[in-house]
Amino acid sequence: MREHSKRIKRLIREWMTEAYERELHRELAKLDESFAEWRRGAIGSGELSHRIHEWETGPSRALFKHYNRGPQDMSVAYAIVVGILDEGEVPEELLEAIGGAIEFCRSLQERDELRTREGTWWRR
Repeated sequence: MREHSKRIKRLIREWMTEAYERELHRELAKLDESFAEWRRGAIGSGELSHRIHEWETGPSRALFKHYNRGPQDMSVAYAIVVGILDEGEVPEELLEAIGGAIEFCRSLQERDELRTREGTWWRR
């Protein structure tokens, strides 16, 4: 992460945490569907256990790595560009501070080189 003021660093951490929570919620909701299937008797305990394992080694691990390794400002920029965070809800001063990272992610997206995680982890 490039050098930012303490205030901007705090905002980056706050919005990175918000993006992580939103992505984690989305992935946990998918896992919850498996629990609902199990409760209805549509799948057995072994299949549910397998799906939990897939979730732990797939979405859970990937999200943890994404949000706990690498530049934090890039995580926030990525979240804005792919729509996890709405640009209108992020403070203007933060948008200005990470504007270069946002533009970089947008340029990757325009060239179809920005790898998104949607649909790549959770396969049944």
